[in-house]
Amino acid sequence: MITYPKPVPISAAQESVWDYPRPPALRESDKHVRVIFDGQELAASSAAICILETSHPPSYYLPPADVDQTLLLASQRSDSFCEWKGLASYFDVVSTGESAVAAVWSYASPGETYAAIEGYYCFYAQSMDACYVGEDKVTPQPGGFYGGWVTPDIVGPFKGIPGSNDW
Repeated sequence: MITYPKPVPISAAQESVWDYPRPPALRESDKHVRVIFDGQELAASSAAICILETSHPPSYYLPPADVDQTLLLASQRSDSFCEWKGLASYFDVVSTGESAVAAVWSYASPGETYAAIEGYYCFYAQSMDACYVGEDKVTPQPGGFYGGWVTPDIVGPFKGIPGSNDW
């Protein structure tokens, strides 16, 4: 039997990841999203799409036009498969001063429900100098595999903490 944690109580202007659905939902972000890598702006968008999934902080997918793709190289990391979104491909970020292996992923042909994120890029916050949602600096989702972005308006507990493998 799986034991799920008790959700953290929310306050005004917060939302709980335990209220997010499974399978995940899409939501257009109403905030400006920025990604900083090696001291420069790698991506900035007011047209990001969030994936909201039970127990996970939102993952932000940015349109290709809002990402400096000259810094992205196809990664040697194997693709991964999501039962809802399909096959994800990974990208390394390479600039003159730094590199980050498999720090970005994208779905070239997501399932029909997730077609809105086709070709969009999602960033592992822990691999970047900083990521921002509005004025809030992001904290990476716990665990090495997950790519959610934690901001002050999102409460958990979050998938990725010790003991959450069976959630």
